[in-house]
Amino acid sequence: MKKFAIAMAQLNAHVGHVDANLASFITARERAAANGAELIVSPEMFLSGYPCDDLVLRADFMAQVAEAIDKLIHLSADGGPAMIIGAPCAEAGRLYNSAFVIDDGALLARRDKVELPNYGVFDDKRHFTKGDLKGPVSLRGIKIGLAICEDIWWPDVCETQAESGAEMIISLNASPFDAGKSDSRMAHAVARLTETNLPFLYVNMLGGQDELVFDGASFALNVKGQLAAQLPALSETVSLVHCQADIEGRFTLTGAISPPEDELGVMYGALMLGIRDYVTKNNFPAVALGLSGGVDSALVAALAVDALGADKVRCLMLPSGYTADISKIDADDMAQRLGIQIDTVPIGPGMEAVSDMMGALFAGKDSDVTEENIQSRLRGLLLMALSNKFGHMILTTGNKSEYATGYATLYGDMCGGYAPIKDVWKTKVFQLCEWRNKTMPRGALGPERDPIPTRIITRPPSAELRPDQEDTDSLPPYDILDAILIALTEEMADIDTITARGYDRDIVEKVSRLLFRAEYKRFQSAPGPKMTQRAFGRDRRLPLTSGFLPKTSDK
Repeated sequence: MKKFAIAMAQLNAHVGHVDANLASFITARERAAANGAELIVSPEMFLSGYPCDDLVLRADFMAQVAEAIDKLIHLSADGGPAMIIGAPCAEAGRLYNSAFVIDDGALLARRDKVELPNYGVFDDKRHFTKGDLKGPVSLRGIKIGLAICEDIWWPDVCETQAESGAEMIISLNASPFDAGKSDSRMAHAVARLTETNLPFLYVNMLGGQDELVFDGASFALNVKGQLAAQLPALSETVSLVHCQADIEGRFTLTGAISPPEDELGVMYGALMLGIRDYVTKNNFPAVALGLSGGVDSALVAALAVDALGADKVRCLMLPSGYTADISKIDADDMAQRLGIQIDTVPIGPGMEAVSDMMGALFAGKDSDVTEENIQSRLRGLLLMALSNKFGHMILTTGNKSEYATGYATLYGDMCGGYAPIKDVWKTKVFQLCEWRNKTMPRGALGPERDPIPTRIITRPPSAELRPDQEDTDSLPPYDILDAILIALTEEMADIDTITARGYDRDIVEKVSRLLFRAEYKRFQSAPGPKMTQRAFGRDRRLPLTSGFLPKTSDK
């Protein structure tokens, strides 16, 4: 009876850094060999990172990838584990998203991605040529069917492998995280397994890449849909799956099963990973943010400390005459809990200076949102001054509800290099804060419990740009607002559809107008990690100049 040990290499790729990715894979192979693996499998496009966008159009970049493949072929003559590694391939003037099968000093086979996604965050059709349907690869006496990510979301590739004699299916993936994605992956894997009656291994990418977070969570399934292995989410790991054939040659898989994390835990961990990888892969020495005493900046500060450590996070408290004393107290309290430096720089003198400079131009005009935005932009100016002087990257603190409605100031509180909670609805911000106060996230570098003062979570949200201001002066309550916005953005639902669910039509129309009017702001905003099924940025693309207006009631 055949036995075979496969190492699932759930690794963190650095887009464009081929040498670093190659070294990471070689180290993982050495570890796999020490544990008795006969084969190691990487995620999709691991050598290049994914998505590497138009980098694949550069001949020098593709030459680096080809050189790395040659090094692996040479290395494979050492008698160690065979390799299946994902990388782009240039051949005869075309580009392919490929899986390279390497063993015994030779490239045994290559399989190219057949189903090229061209929706949401994916642009595979922009760069790659569709691969041909091919049968399994024979590797050390085992017939392995190979699929690459989107190939398992449709039946053709896996069916072709099964009909051609495959004994198992291995899928290389770079599947980004969003809430609910793990269920979708499992559903498609079970569908392919049911159709082929073959055991199934799913190896997924790990790491943050600009607006995406790859959460890993690789797994293996046996033919009756039983979970054979489950790798942890959000952790780099190399884990063995043991394959044992029965007398009829059918394989059963066994491996380690990590317990699943709850929804908020995975989201919090994904946000941490997004911050950590964006900062470290872009070589920023530290980050800074405005800590206002509000819930959004509190969550960002906690995430930053958990991801990077207190020594790499600095905060400014930038009070105006409208800033409540309890905001200052709570900001200082939180900074102390997190162990981070906080400096207070009142913006009152700056407000007076701008008022003096613009006084003649504004004569006869009442104070309005203009003066509110000047406060926000002064804060952005001071944060960027800190960034320029000390090299800190500024984290913005706006949430998705604010970005959606335009309840954020361009060149003000939107000013910065990375927007960690840009794709987190306000209602979810509160939930994440409460979760973090009760839970120490895996791999976090911050305090074990209660990093966020309770009052920050329970106080009514306010921008504190005018006397006694609350967010609900301008917006519906967040539980209503977020439900309407989710329908408008993630479902692309129209006003009639949402109103039919019982929401007040005037409120739905107002929220819809706010959403469309703020498109130009979002276009200029900092990148932030995708958490929902349709994030702003590369995931949701609308024209800035458009004559389309959603249907509203006639009045």
